[in-house]
Amino acid sequence: MQRYIALQKIVESGSFSKAAEILGYTQSGISQMISSLEDEMSLRLLNRSRSGVKLTPEGETLYPFIERSIFQYQAMQEKAKEIRGLEAGLIRIGTISSITCHWMPQLIRKFQLRYPNVQFLFHQGDYSSIPEWIRSGAVDFGFIAPEAVRDLQTITVKEGEMLAVLPEGHRLAGEEKIRLEELTAEPFILLEEGHFSEPLNAFHSAGLEPDVKYRIHDDYAIMTMVEAGLGVSILAELVLRRTCYRIVILPLEPKVMRTLAVGYKDRDSLPIASRYFIDFIMENLDELP
Repeated sequence: MQRYIALQKIVESGSFSKAAEILGYTQSGISQMISSLEDEMSLRLLNRSRSGVKLTPEGETLYPFIERSIFQYQAMQEKAKEIRGLEAGLIRIGTISSITCHWMPQLIRKFQLRYPNVQFLFHQGDYSSIPEWIRSGAVDFGFIAPEAVRDLQTITVKEGEMLAVLPEGHRLAGEEKIRLEELTAEPFILLEEGHFSEPLNAFHSAGLEPDVKYRIHDDYAIMTMVEAGLGVSILAELVLRRTCYRIVILPLEPKVMRTLAVGYKDRDSLPIASRYFIDFIMENLDELP
């Protein structure tokens, strides 16, 4: 393959000496490689003259095949680098609790069947901290609300419903649906997610203002407080899928939706393992709740 590459550099530069300089060989070394290639093919591939070096007619016929061989060889080398990178890759993800609990275990288990040596590092945050971690390079990519950022590349992953969370025995617990205005009369426990909040946006879009008594970063702490009768809340259906709390979960009227996306600065600059894992997430969307 080095003989093919030497021939390519000679043709591109028009000179044996320039090709030798580019490839780090002596001029006699380059000449020997071309002589060996011509002997193997029993064809003269290059003509030297005062005006430079050019392909012979036979060389011109073969040259496209040589170029394709070089391209395939380089592609194989790049793929080998990727495989080696996945042998000991570290994937750093900015995530939120519902995704950590309900998506990551099954995704990681399946991914590590293919790439058993890849490791994962989770930074759990919110809609403000995760984009900042992506920008600073603390994480490779993260799960974010696409409406909350403008300077990152995003791929929408899933849209999910958000639901009202009430204590057992609450006066509204027997309703089929809860209207947003009904929640404004209750002490409200807000999931603190930085500068962007789907529940607050829904209230404000309806011209309503909830009576926010507590702001908490943890979904499960909110469920504990609702269970204790300290207030009501709105949480993502995903995090409410498996709970052991004495709470009542009801749909909202109108519906409040949450859109989740994968966000990163630039796909081409992502580590190989992270690129593969993002592709793997998108391939397995139908299996994610």
